[in-house]
Amino acid sequence: MTPRGQRTRQKLLKAAEAVFGEKGYERASIADLTRKASVALGTFYVYFPDKQSIFVEVVDELGARLRRLIADSTATCTTRLEVEREGLRAFFEFVRQHPNLYRVVRQAEFVDADCYRRYYDRFAKGYVRGLTQAMDAGEVRRMDPEALAYCLMGIGDFLGMRWVLWEEDPGLERVLDTAMTLLSHGLSSGAPPSRPTLISSKTPQRPARRPARGPRS
Repeated sequence: MTPRGQRTRQKLLKAAEAVFGEKGYERASIADLTRKASVALGTFYVYFPDKQSIFVEVVDELGARLRRLIADSTATCTTRLEVEREGLRAFFEFVRQHPNLYRVVRQAEFVDADCYRRYYDRFAKGYVRGLTQAMDAGEVRRMDPEALAYCLMGIGDFLGMRWVLWEEDPGLERVLDTAMTLLSHGLSSGAPPSRPTLISSKTPQRPARRPARGPRS
């Protein structure tokens, strides 16, 4: 594809992200997409065979761009807590730049179920890899890495929806602090230490005391 062709294709994808987010998949037409992209109707079919194909590509590309942004944003982090914090921050920024992300991805469940699942599966796969490495290094308590990945993905999903999509909050550090405290100390009511640290699988455990034995009969 020529550079000009690549630019036209990207214009169509960007237009599709906006139109599908604003009008919904069912109400959006190919004419809406080409009008938004400022290209001729026939140009659409040079790059995509139908409406569903461009929708699937929009979802796949959003997922790829989000994963790439998070990877770049966490590349210099030295602890798993830093990775989680900076990853959340990058996700919030992505939602701010792509306010139609939630609407487009959630429509995928009904437009193309494989695409919908693929969006989360690909995200989880990288998450599982990073969490497993952190467990092997003793930074994170040993548990099911895939279940943990989806727990953490759920936290980010709802925080982004509430504090970026619904009502942008300039005090996102407070939200990040709360999330990091939860990840570090769980829901325990005990006062956390001054510096939050992930509960490690190598944390020494005090042996359980045996009950005192009474005199033998």
